[in-house]
Amino acid sequence: SQESQVSLNQATAEQLAEVMEGIGLKKAQNIIGYREKNGPFASIEQLQEVPGIGIATVERNLSRLKL
Repeated sequence: SQESQVSLNQATAEQLAEVMEGIGLKKAQNIIGYREKNGPFASIEQLQEVPGIGIATVERNLSRLKL
C-alpha cells in the first residue's frame, strides 16, 4: 500500500515522527522549530539544513513527504 504522505509545512511534530523513518519526536520538533524560525520549506531537500538531519535521512523519506 502507498505510504501516506505528510506535509512538511503543515504537519505537527507528532505527525512527522510517526510518518518519517529515522525521525523521532526530538528531531521532528527540530523540524518544526526550523520552520517557525525560517518560514515554510521551499523544498523537501531543505530539510538537511535542520540540525541533526542529514542527506541520507532526507533521501530515505522523500516518498513520505510533501510540502
